[in-house]
Amino acid sequence: MQIFIAIMLVSAAYALGTFPSAAIVAGKKNLDITKVGSGNPGASNVIRNLGWKTGLAVFLLDMAKAAIAVGLAWIVTDDRHDPLSYLCLFAAILGHSYPVTRKFKGGKGVASGGGGMFVLFPLTSLVLFSSWFVLTKTTHKASIASLTISIALPFGIYYEGAEAWEI
Repeated sequence: MQIFIAIMLVSAAYALGTFPSAAIVAGKKNLDITKVGSGNPGASNVIRNLGWKTGLAVFLLDMAKAAIAVGLAWIVTDDRHDPLSYLCLFAAILGHSYPVTRKFKGGKGVASGGGGMFVLFPLTSLVLFSSWFVLTKTTHKASIASLTISIALPFGIYYEGAEAWEI
């Protein structure tokens, strides 16, 4: 029964990840986000083409997909750092980046990954998100900010007391 529940949760996490936040939000503004800018259906492309307010909505929705997936695993296992939480995070990011519903062409997974990390490592995530925001504002390159926080992430979660396998 435990394996069945784990398979169902990981499948649900992937399905949550496939929710096309950018396409829906941009569609409300009569824009096919895959046809403008980088063509990537993610928050960065929405920000560049529709502005910060609309992009922020997509960013938060993308974060919520993985946060919900990790939160469900936490509820089921009663342990935020259970390996199932990490599997659900991975599945949600995979669903966002390679959604079967969009011919495996999705976003980059940064916001989704950040949402799951907020549940797993709230303090580190808050510091890294703040850093990402400042770096994005100063460099005008979300990609540079994303790479920088990706490098800093293991150090932050180590500081929060993560076990070696979590890093």
